[in-house]
Amino acid sequence: MSRLLAMHVFERVANEGGFAAAARSLNMSPSAVTRHVADLESHLGTRLFQRTTRRVHLTDAGEVYLARIQHILQDIEEADAQVSAHTNALAGRLRIYAPPALAYHVVAPILGDFCLAYPDIRIEIQVGAEYALPIEDFDITMLGNSVQENANIVARKIVESEVILVASPGYADRNPLPQHPAELSQHRCLRLRDSERLDNWTFRHPDQPDEQLSIAVDPVIIANHTDTLLRAALNGVGITSVVLGLAAPYLNRGELVRVLHPWSTGYINMYAALPSRKHIPQRSLVFLDYLINHTRQQHAEARANCTAC
Repeated sequence: MSRLLAMHVFERVANEGGFAAAARSLNMSPSAVTRHVADLESHLGTRLFQRTTRRVHLTDAGEVYLARIQHILQDIEEADAQVSAHTNALAGRLRIYAPPALAYHVVAPILGDFCLAYPDIRIEIQVGAEYALPIEDFDITMLGNSVQENANIVARKIVESEVILVASPGYADRNPLPQHPAELSQHRCLRLRDSERLDNWTFRHPDQPDEQLSIAVDPVIIANHTDTLLRAALNGVGITSVVLGLAAPYLNRGELVRVLHPWSTGYINMYAALPSRKHIPQRSLVFLDYLINHTRQQHAEARANCTAC
C-alpha cells in the first residue's frame, strides 16, 4: 500500500462526502477508492468512516486523522510544487472559505481572469456562514466585518466599504428619487433583517461625520438575505441598502443608481484572513493581490460614477 496515496484518497472521500464522488474527482474507479481506504483502515487498526446506504460520514477517529493529515498533505503538495516550478510557475490547491454574499459578489467575479492567468492553481471554494470561522482549515477565509484581535490570525484588509442606498433606473424613472432621508417615507423600501428587531435606518453625511439621522420607514419587503433584496431592487421593486462593494458592478454597468448620495447608512470592512503559519503559500498571496486590486478598482469606479450622477 502507498500510504501517501491512501491518505490522499481518504482526504478526498471526506471532502467530497462519498466514495463515488471521490472516485470521479480523482479519476479512479470506485473499487480502487474503496480498496485504498480499506487498506488504510487496516493499517491504522480502526474505522475511519461510518457507511450506510444513504451517506458516508467520518468516525471520531476519522475526524482526528483528517485534521492531522490535511496540513501534511498540503505541505507535501507545496514541496512538490516548489521543486517542479523551475520557471516560477504557481501551482497547487487553494482552499477558500467565504460567506454567500462575498463568495458571489467579491470572489466569483475574479475567477475567470485569475484562472486564465494562473492555470496551474486549483481553487476550492466552500460557501457558508458558520459562527466559528474555520480559519485554520482554509488558505483564505473571507470576512465581512472587523477582525477581532487574535494572535493566531493574519488578516489583510480588502477594502473599507460604505453601506449605501440603491434603486434601479426603472424605479427612478417612475418615482422621483428622494433628496433627503426624511423623504424615504414616500418610497417603497426593502429592508434587511439581521436581528429580531428592525431598527430605523441611520444615516451619516460626510460633511457632518459626528451626527446621525435616524429615519423610520415602513418596508414593503423584509428579508434576512442580502441577495434577495438586491435582486428585488434590480427588478425595480424599490430602494434598498447594500454594501458598495457588492453593488459596485451593477452601479458601473448602470443597472443600479445610488440614492441619496453622499449619505450612507454605515461602513463595513472586508478582510481576508489566513491561518497563522511560518510560511504563507505564494499562491495565497498572488490570489489576495488579485482580489484586492480588482475589488478596490470596482469601488473606485463605482464611487466615481456615483459622484458624477
